[in-house]
Amino acid sequence: MRRFCLSFALLIVTLARTFAEAGEPPPLPMEEIAPGVHVFIGAVSLMTAENRGAIANVGFIVGDDAVAVIDTGGSMREGRSLLAAIRSVTSKPVRYVVSTHMHPDHIFGNAAFSKGDATFVGHRKLSAALAARGPFYLQKFTELLGSEIMEGVAIVPPTLVVSNETTLDLGNRVITLKAWPTAHTDNDLTVFDQSSGTLFSGDLVMAEHLPVLDGHLRGWLGALDDLEKMKARKVVPGHGPVLQNWPAGLGDQRRYLERLAADVRGLIRKGAPISEAPTAARSEQDRWSLFGEFNARNATAAYAEMEWE
Repeated sequence: MRRFCLSFALLIVTLARTFAEAGEPPPLPMEEIAPGVHVFIGAVSLMTAENRGAIANVGFIVGDDAVAVIDTGGSMREGRSLLAAIRSVTSKPVRYVVSTHMHPDHIFGNAAFSKGDATFVGHRKLSAALAARGPFYLQKFTELLGSEIMEGVAIVPPTLVVSNETTLDLGNRVITLKAWPTAHTDNDLTVFDQSSGTLFSGDLVMAEHLPVLDGHLRGWLGALDDLEKMKARKVVPGHGPVLQNWPAGLGDQRRYLERLAADVRGLIRKGAPISEAPTAARSEQDRWSLFGEFNARNATAAYAEMEWE
């Protein structure tokens, strides 16, 4: 066993040197959470120069004939590292690159896959969302992360859109893609691997990282009901550790979103102005990372949504 560990360590060092000499980033450190299902768990953090934007969970699924990538990370470098990780596992072609939604930490690595024959897949509303926000994202994150980290990043719209549900066959391995009504965003897409029972939820599900509202709170609560019914054995959230206990693992997120909705409705009923919305869900602040960064925004958006319900 010790000889195996030493040999494996030597292989990793050799691969790292090879990629460095070729001017390529080393493979992204992945975990195989089920046979053929590989995941990188990003930092539970804001995108910063220090973490190089690598905060989202990304992964890939290997079939008999081809590979599907689920999100590509927060920079071109991360996308290239993801591609290197794929190549360290298999030489099969990357046939699909799936974007679970529009946010930069999930899609800024897409251009790393543009030179191949991959089909880019997304929600039917993803193209419009990227067209509306893409230029702003590129400008904002160049200022935030720096031009070196943002080098090569481009907005890559989907070439295959999902309006409801569709299946993709990777070769004796079928994955089901579902486009959701407006919830976390208006372009949320999930990927379910039928072989392993693994669900890639995108940011419809978050663990440890406070859920971030960029769509409709009521729609998100409705989506939780449908997510709970999915027969998943493992769930890869958009952020945070892989959830092994489904649907129980959704409990913390449901509690937060329901508390947020109840508190906002209470403020509206008593005639409090929208400026008081950030007081909503304060009871949750010690349960989540990044509460201070996102709760006020969530509450203000929820107030605007619910004011006239």
